[in-house]
Amino acid sequence: MKKLHYAIGLCFMLMTMSVKAQYIIKEADKAYDNFKYAEAIGLYEKAYNKKASLHAAERIADCYRFNNNYPEAERWYAVATAMEGSKAENTYFYARALQNNSKYAEARTQYERYAGVEKGITPEQHNIWIASCDSAITWMQTPDRLQVDNYKTINSGKSDWSAVPYMGGLVFTSDRHADGVYQPKKHRFFLHFDTRVKPDPLMNSWTGDDYLHLFFKPGTADSVQLFPLHTGTGYHVGSASFTRDGKEMFFTLTRIPGRGDRAKGKSTTVNVEIYSSKKDAAGNWSAPLAFTHNNVNAYSVGDPFITEDGMALYFASNMPGGAGGTDIYVCYRTAAGEWGPPLNLKAVNTTGNDRSPALTKDNILYFSSDGRVGMGGLDIYSVKLDKSGQHNSPVKNMRYPMNSPQDDFAFGMTETGMGYLSSNRTGGSGSDDIYTVAALLQEEVPPATPDTINKVPAKPDTVATPSAPVNPPVITPAPANNPPAQHNGLLDIYFDFSKADIRPEAAKVLDELVQLLKANPDKLVELGAHTDARGNDAFNLALSQKRANSVASYLAGKGIAKNRILAKGYGETKLLNKCGNGVQCTEEEHKQNRRTEFKLLDK
Repeated sequence: MKKLHYAIGLCFMLMTMSVKAQYIIKEADKAYDNFKYAEAIGLYEKAYNKKASLHAAERIADCYRFNNNYPEAERWYAVATAMEGSKAENTYFYARALQNNSKYAEARTQYERYAGVEKGITPEQHNIWIASCDSAITWMQTPDRLQVDNYKTINSGKSDWSAVPYMGGLVFTSDRHADGVYQPKKHRFFLHFDTRVKPDPLMNSWTGDDYLHLFFKPGTADSVQLFPLHTGTGYHVGSASFTRDGKEMFFTLTRIPGRGDRAKGKSTTVNVEIYSSKKDAAGNWSAPLAFTHNNVNAYSVGDPFITEDGMALYFASNMPGGAGGTDIYVCYRTAAGEWGPPLNLKAVNTTGNDRSPALTKDNILYFSSDGRVGMGGLDIYSVKLDKSGQHNSPVKNMRYPMNSPQDDFAFGMTETGMGYLSSNRTGGSGSDDIYTVAALLQEEVPPATPDTINKVPAKPDTVATPSAPVNPPVITPAPANNPPAQHNGLLDIYFDFSKADIRPEAAKVLDELVQLLKANPDKLVELGAHTDARGNDAFNLALSQKRANSVASYLAGKGIAKNRILAKGYGETKLLNKCGNGVQCTEEEHKQNRRTEFKLLDK
């Protein structure tokens, strides 16, 4: 009898759990159907833990995929593909997640598996998948000579992307929290997919974060502020592009269509639109003006890029008649100031998504695509255009390390040769980060032979002075009868090409500085690291700070208290001669600027 009661009790408990799981699934589906993926994940996982089901597993995987969480997407697609009745597309998305996680051999296997069961796959598409996996392995083994660095001073723990130069600083897009943003009243809907659900107008339910807005980082300042553009929407704003004179800008935004724009009684998907604004003599931006080819109820237009003269606008759109998901188009402005028809760049576009166009003054078009042979997700490509906007040269994948297994997009060059890209590659600060790109061909060349090491007398009354510019700097003793209050000098040390590691020869020089500091316990040491002007500014600034930090760490490791050490990287901001950006100089002239200085200061 006890066994019977136990069985009945167990059966009742299982039935209760099943009912609860079904209720949670219903709530999860409602959130999913309303694009509330951040909320849906928690509900589906709770339901799956109560009762494992294919529906919950593949929906969890989808939610993580939509939010670019590739490790979790891989884990859940692996679960879904192993369950009975799994759809073929789960295998495809499993392959994509493996590819995004740099597991190219495993991804290749899953692509082959998917192509074996999905008969509609063309040989061309199948070859792109296989070639992408094989090429990525080769590219990562033989990387291009590029330095790609996370721009940590501008990135946050949120999504930061599409950095463009403006008035000596940078404008970029981010979903970090911003005070002073226009917000609609709380009772207003954001998306009318289901009138039973009221999406939060103060939060992007897709990600669970704030909406996107434009931010401005002035010059060399570390501060970031909301860009002073009044769009009248509390929803997504960004990315942006400016004419060369900085007086006209184009940007994307999301607005809620008026009642007259919506079909009565039907759900509405809100598409992205392009708007423009002009700056008046007082520096204020005008109210946004809608782009001629917006059609909020039919398709999206976004990723605007305005040429320097303001006469051509490149953008991405999924308007009818394209080759695939989103295509790249260009419009030309007439003499009357009107925009002509959108022209599809057919030779560039693919059956996938092609977006984030940017044109250099040399007529090289950079764009991103997931429809070509690439490393995974969106890759950055380049192609040379002729004057008519067409091309007869091959489209070039920018390879590794500019591209990664994840999404790489929104690449652009500045007049100084500095490059910026956006990526959600591993190791970043947030979901998308901004990166600087520099060629590892010009920043500096290390000496062909070991440096001459000049000894520092271990006396309390010493001062370091520079030697003649064309020779390695030496440290010489000062008069013993009148020690100065502040010691200045150059450290005769070199670093390997584009690295910040302390070389054995440099360690010997630094050991002498350690003895000098120990002989002067009442002094602080200020370290200043400098580079020459070759390479891009942001890269050189970051490199110099890394080198200053390496010297500081070495001194601390030798017993010098950290509170006695001040380390500062100046990059190329304090050149000793004329050898600035673009100036032809000899190697010896550049060498004068590549230096590490120190000062002994009173506490």
